[in-house]
Amino acid sequence: MSVTSPELQRRMLGDFLRNCRTRLEPAAVGLPIGGRRRTRGLRREEVALLAGISATWFTWLEQGREVAASPHALARLADALRLSRAERAYLFQLAGRHDPQAGQGADPALAMLALLGQTVQALSVPAYAMDHRYTMLAWNPAAESLFTGWLDRPGPHNMLRFLFLDPAARALVVDWRHRTRRVLAELRADYSRHLEDRSLVDLLAELRAGSAAFADGWLDQTVLDREGGERRFNHPAQGPLTFQQLTFALDAAPDHKLVVLHPA
Repeated sequence: MSVTSPELQRRMLGDFLRNCRTRLEPAAVGLPIGGRRRTRGLRREEVALLAGISATWFTWLEQGREVAASPHALARLADALRLSRAERAYLFQLAGRHDPQAGQGADPALAMLALLGQTVQALSVPAYAMDHRYTMLAWNPAAESLFTGWLDRPGPHNMLRFLFLDPAARALVVDWRHRTRRVLAELRADYSRHLEDRSLVDLLAELRAGSAAFADGWLDQTVLDREGGERRFNHPAQGPLTFQQLTFALDAAPDHKLVVLHPA
């Protein structure tokens, strides 16, 4: 019998909650150890008591039943189980709910992005950072010099719009058609993780309408992982330039990329 995505998600949620409950010792949450326990960790009734929820409701969650889980009840459950930040986010993701505490306090991802901008500026070779929509987040003077006529103009700046809608890109990028086909294959892999991103959907529609090359390439269905390699340019002032590209993803924000171009 096949398992639907919601059913699988509920099973994963139940398995996760069970694991968190059984690994947590009573003493860690201020409960008396009492007599001999037949199983490790907390009992379901104890978790329900700590979270201020119904023991039956928590049991049904563990069993993967289709029950409504409010964000605030899940928040109390996360606190009761002493979940880490990553575990808490995983809990709300599996439950299909928004964490009411999301965005409160210091955000490690935002701090990481600020550090990313400083890293880009510290590099002497062309370097830039962009998000999953290929919107440029930061770049250094060397990158601005390489992409003259684009990054040195007022923004916002989007790499996809530049490659497919700006005629200067065809003159700058050597073997433009092959390179943009590669970009489209990498974009499709990124897009699969952001199908409900309205801004990205609108951007793709804009590119399909404005670029025949994008529209044709998007129909190709090729999917490739992002990788580095040789990148060649015909710079209007500096002439032919060749670089080796390295692309890094951030642990705190894996959809953000740091691209570094080392002169070959």
